[in-house]
Amino acid sequence: MISTRRLAIVVAALVGVIASAAAVRAELPPLIAREILLGNPERMAPNISPDGKQLAWSAPDPKGVLQIWVQTIGKQDARIVTVDRRRGISNYDWAWNSKTILYSQDSDGDENSHIFAVDLASGNIRDLTPWQGVRAEIVAANPRFPDEILVAMNLRNRKLMDVYRVNLNSGAVRLDSTNPGGVNSWLADDNLVVRAAMAVTPEGGDKITVRDAAGAPWRTLVETGKDSEAAAMDFSKDGRSIFLVSSLGSDTDRLVRRDLFTGAQTVLAQRGDSDVDDVVIQPTRHVVEAASFSPDRKHWKVIDPSVQADFDALAKVEDGDFSIISRDQADHTWLVLFVSDRHSGHFYKWDRRTGKATFLFASQPRLDTATLAPMKPITFGARDGMNIHAFLTLPVGVERKNLALVESVHGGPWSRFSWGFNPYAQLFANRGYAVLQVNYRGSTGYGKKYLHAGDRQWGLAMQDDLTDSVRWAQAQGISDPKRIAIEGGSYGGYAALAGAAFTPDVYRCAVDVCGPSDLFTLIKTFPAYYAIGGVWISRVGDPDNPADKRLLTRASPLFSADKIRIPMLIGQGANDPRVIRSESEEVVSAIAKNGGHVTYVLYTDEGHGFVRPANRLDFTAREESFLARYLGGRFEPISEERMPGSTAIVKRVGN
Repeated sequence: MISTRRLAIVVAALVGVIASAAAVRAELPPLIAREILLGNPERMAPNISPDGKQLAWSAPDPKGVLQIWVQTIGKQDARIVTVDRRRGISNYDWAWNSKTILYSQDSDGDENSHIFAVDLASGNIRDLTPWQGVRAEIVAANPRFPDEILVAMNLRNRKLMDVYRVNLNSGAVRLDSTNPGGVNSWLADDNLVVRAAMAVTPEGGDKITVRDAAGAPWRTLVETGKDSEAAAMDFSKDGRSIFLVSSLGSDTDRLVRRDLFTGAQTVLAQRGDSDVDDVVIQPTRHVVEAASFSPDRKHWKVIDPSVQADFDALAKVEDGDFSIISRDQADHTWLVLFVSDRHSGHFYKWDRRTGKATFLFASQPRLDTATLAPMKPITFGARDGMNIHAFLTLPVGVERKNLALVESVHGGPWSRFSWGFNPYAQLFANRGYAVLQVNYRGSTGYGKKYLHAGDRQWGLAMQDDLTDSVRWAQAQGISDPKRIAIEGGSYGGYAALAGAAFTPDVYRCAVDVCGPSDLFTLIKTFPAYYAIGGVWISRVGDPDNPADKRLLTRASPLFSADKIRIPMLIGQGANDPRVIRSESEEVVSAIAKNGGHVTYVLYTDEGHGFVRPANRLDFTAREESFLARYLGGRFEPISEERMPGSTAIVKRVGN
């Protein structure tokens, strides 16, 4: 039995934690409703028609489902032009004929997206790719062929994405370019002819093949080893040159122009500390105008002098990082997005003739009056001496000392956190937590040495970077070592499972969304059209290679589930094609078998991540409450077992 003296010590410690948490809550700014942070935006994704006469955007309909709206510029005739019933539409574009809106949509997260066309004159909506179980992606469109588009589909073979030419008027579809095997993306020239194909080699490198004309033989232009990257961005107007982003001959990705016939290469943009982040190419002249780099915030390098004045003036519009998201065919009007760590996104119309910026709208204007927390770039030294990049967000109004901390891990893993508005970081900070977002080794954006330092390091050095970041925060006096959580989605969910299984003494609790628990299952169950096997084998391990079996077993949290003793919250989409449902359910069963504590939430109409607002808000409410229970922060209560409209099915073990 516990002694009276020890019981008194435990009670005193608990009282101290409660008192400390109460003091933090008293000093924090007002609670921001999670619906404002994570629900539907009021408006987003504006897009100007090529003829410059109409403006489209995505916004909720009266039932809260994101639809595409269209308005004649200068008139008050805004109208909804789509009729999606469930998931909402945000991925769309204008056809060059200015008469048609094109958008993609899958079925409850299965990622078999179809391409739909909205005829604005008649209101008719047509599925241009109406084959069940087929995935479709727009490859190219061109103003010289305003009623045609090129679409990649795995119609002929579920493993291969061929290119089809689709007529927007008749709906006719014909095979244009056949995938010879392994091609995962295509590029067309100014004549709307497919002339470049990109593939991943069996060794995990990149291969770009090109041809001189339709029907001409393909030839290899670039082939990298597994430690370098190359991607084709566009052809020049005359089709004689190609623009590439490549790390061949450099640690960081640089933007180059390469002559297809002489092989001569010119470097257009490069930095030693970061990769090319964004490339702006004029869509009718096919001229590279600018490239950006994001070692911390976004830095633009102007390449075409004709836009220097535009970029200089835009940099003064407001204190944020801007991107050009749409333009008319005449190139007189640009639509520009400004991102900031303390607002949800501001959209402007930029008139190049007058040099005037006109504010259009904020994505979520209610946040403009909220007290949001700054996001600060930091670096720290990992245990092996490597400098690791991260972002730190601290709650406003409280002392930077002894705070509960949420370590948020990005997915990918070959992705990254970037500076700007992050709704989860803001939600956690508003609830009283310090938030640490680590671009661990294996993240993109900092050069190939940084990227490939993560090769075959799942559960090893990549996980050590996360542990070391927590140690750094503790050494700075920022965090309370007894109140640390780890959370994330996809690879971030894997890292949460790995943290719970491999370093259970570091964290008080963990939250996993769609995270793989068994790397053998993960790699073997990828969708057939994922032509990325070489990358996964070289960077993670080969499940069919006996030499890699020990590596993958050690890195799979499922096989160490008996060590998971901290409480866990796990979310999963039933239709996830990337991390299948059994990945979560097997680890839930293993945790339960070993006497652990887990809440498992399955959403029956979701895939890899939660798209529908009702489901997203439902899981966020559960995460808020979960973190408050174990870390002592505040939360916005949920009044029902689940959010209205959510499809959550909940299983609790040991709670």
